[in-house]
Amino acid sequence: MPLAYRIDHDARIVLALGSGIITDNDVFAYQTDVWSRPEVAGYDELIDMSLVTDIVAPSGDRVRQLATLSATMDDKDTTSRFAIVAQTDVAFGLGRMYQTYRALDRRSTKEVGVFRTMREALAFLRRDTPLVMPELG
Repeated sequence: MPLAYRIDHDARIVLALGSGIITDNDVFAYQTDVWSRPEVAGYDELIDMSLVTDIVAPSGDRVRQLATLSATMDDKDTTSRFAIVAQTDVAFGLGRMYQTYRALDRRSTKEVGVFRTMREALAFLRRDTPLVMPELG
């Protein structure tokens, strides 16, 4: 699977690692699989796209649909943060588009940040201890 994830209940964060070729269907599947679980409500999120070799570029409308779906799945009682590490220009641009759509959706309770480095992402998430990323399967 191009998106492996791990739920760290002690740190209250979902950690995901993308690799290889990613499609919009992969991202939608991750979103619905992970964020439909009630036990992760209000958790922070970190997705590292550094190992992604290609993104089958979705339309702007698909990015908006993902942001809308994500906002509807947010915990309404808690705010949280979502950091995306995107080193390539394509991943960074798509991440910023997603960030903008999430910010415009009133149902969203997650603050999204898109970063070029893991260090910046961890600072945004206010994490000062190392996190164990998932292993690729």
